[in-house]
Parts: sequence; C-alpha cells; structure tokens
Amino acid sequence: MTKPASAQMYDPRYPVCMRVYGELVGDRMDCIFMSMKECRAGAAGNPATCLVNPFYAPRPVRPGKPER
Repeated sequence: MTKPASAQMYDPRYPVCMRVYGELVGDRMDCIFMSMKECRAGAAGNPATCLVNPFYAPRPVRPGKPER
C-alpha cells in the first residue's frame, strides 16, 4: 500500500518560514517571510516558531552594465 503524495510545504521564494502548531490553530508551515524579524513579529503571541527555509532558492542576480 502506498501513501498519498503531499505538497511541498516550503515555498522556495521566501527565506524564512513560520511553523504554526497547536490543536486550535492546526499544524502548518507558512513560508511567506523575507526576514526572521518579520516572522517573529507575526509569531508573537501564537503557538509558532520561525526557522530558516531549507529550500530557499534566491533568484540569480544579473550583473549590471560595466562602468566606464
């Protein structure tokens, strides 16, 4: 018997995730933050913790025009 596939929980566009847990709020991973500070502000007073997104894939930086 096989298990059903699960969706990727970590959005690679954002470097910080908030893990929310608890019977009343459910258990989920919200990868929607650009910084730890932003995540901690959202987690304040909630059963949650912030962590670095292990699947974060920043967009490559294009080199600018060379200066003359």
